[in-house]
Amino acid sequence: MPKKTVRVRLVLSDGGGFHDEEVDIPTASLEGYDRLIDCLREDPAVLRQLHVDVDRLSAAYLVGGS
Repeated sequence: MPKKTVRVRLVLSDGGGFHDEEVDIPTASLEGYDRLIDCLREDPAVLRQLHVDVDRLSAAYLVGGS
């Protein structure tokens, strides 16, 4: 059975400008956290699949209003 995921848009600062990236993270990862940023920084399942440069991270939000 495929794992359910949720799409997250990350807005990163980049040399005076900004760009965004969309990533998919496991839906189950969100359940243990009140804040999305904590999930991105601490959840083992998320950390196994991506690295977020929190010093450059300006915003993170769920895509599609989920």
